Amino acid sequence: MPERIHVMIVEDESIVAMDLAAGLEHDGYVVAGIADNYEEAVKMFSAVQVDILLMDIHIHGDKDGVDTATALMKIRPVPLIYLTAFTDAATIERVKHTNPSAFLTKPYNIENVRIAIDLALHHFAEAKPVAATGKVLPIQPVADKRSDKEQFLQFKEYIFIKQNYRFVKFRLSEVLFAEADNNYVNVHTQQQKFVLRISLSDLLERLQFQRLIRIHRSFAVNLDEISSFDDQMILIGQHEIPIGRNYRQDFMDRFNMR
Repeated sequence: MPERIHVMIVEDESIVAMDLAAGLEHDGYVVAGIADNYEEAVKMFSAVQVDILLMDIHIHGDKDGVDTATALMKIRPVPLIYLTAFTDAATIERVKHTNPSAFLTKPYNIENVRIAIDLALHHFAEAKPVAATGKVLPIQPVADKRSDKEQFLQFKEYIFIKQNYRFVKFRLSEVLFAEADNNYVNVHTQQQKFVLRISLSDLLERLQFQRLIRIHRSFAVNLDEISSFDDQMILIGQHEIPIGRNYRQDFMDRFNMR
């Protein structure tokens, strides 16, 4: 099943934090945890999956949200959004070095937070690679054909596909097969089908997922999901997928047959 996006909240006002968490969960996000001070935030961030961080600047303890964000980004970089009532010039200047994706002033509404999360994920994935172990790759539809509903992004072993104005997250290994359909590609997983406006060739080139190979001009399959095959057809679950003549030898070579 596609994984939902995990959001961690650092906020010292418990009522505000719980209200924000409830709104995010209602919108389909997973709240990975809530912390109200530096020490708790560092411990939590190190222990749980976090895809995006919502950070208040005024929190309990000697170290504020900027100090906390700085420490967390050293552990591993994730998109960062500040939620704060502090909008003075000195504060704005301090947060710049943490490279936040957004800065929302209180009071805020959940709709603005949701929009900020979507934009933060998009901008973060378009950034340069951050490290060999945390490579961020931009995935874009073909030139001049991109629209707000057709963005998809790759981060490490995950892919984020934007459907109905929200990024849906799942592992690349969950892809069963991809099917070209005129100017679109249908990406099939166990649970659902995603439709993208992109060519199959561009999809394979940009995903760089070696287990997903082309076996027909209209199909690419995940080798790990093949149930059986013969000279003409591959079976993945209940799906019968043809093997193109021009792709058959390359497909057989993947099995290192002698």
